Amino acid sequence: MTGKHKNEHEENQPQTKAPETEKPEINKGETQTEASDEQKITPPENSPAEKLAAKDAEIAALNDKYLRLYSEFDNYRKRTLRERIELSKTASADIISLLLPVIDDMERAIKAHNETETPITVLQDGEKLIYNKLINLLKQNGLEPINAIGEEFSTDFHEAVTNIPAPEPGLKGKIVDEIQKGYSLNGKVIRYSKVVVGS
Repeated sequence: MTGKHKNEHEENQPQTKAPETEKPEINKGETQTEASDEQKITPPENSPAEKLAAKDAEIAALNDKYLRLYSEFDNYRKRTLRERIELSKTASADIISLLLPVIDDMERAIKAHNETETPITVLQDGEKLIYNKLINLLKQNGLEPINAIGEEFSTDFHEAVTNIPAPEPGLKGKIVDEIQKGYSLNGKVIRYSKVVVGS
């Protein structure tokens, strides 16, 4: 075989190459996603100045909220105090209005007694009527007399003026006389009964 034919034969022969190692394909989309995930997981830290500014803003907001709450509470306290003072001034207006007719009755009785010679029995009847009218008005508004004579002495309702020997054995430790009647208003004692207790 000549040199020329030898060269042509070598060219026609398939060339055998060394096997190449396959490289894994890299998906560009996955690479970008992983990079973005890394950015989300590890965000860049703020500088100390930015952190301080954020804290100052938070403190200012809390301080403003506190001042608003304090101002609202102070206004509420002043308003309730003013209402309480006004209520204390006018609390007795209703009961006094109810007592005015009793005063009118007493004035008419005094005037009638001065102008005419009214029999004493008529005056006594008039006094009883006025007294009963007054008591009924007060009872309608929660006033109740405190029972005393014959009752066991109780510091919750009675004030002992003095002690005397009990006239009967059964009256020992009990009230034998009443110096001044006591009253309660809607269940609360407003004046204690002044009493004499048997000993």
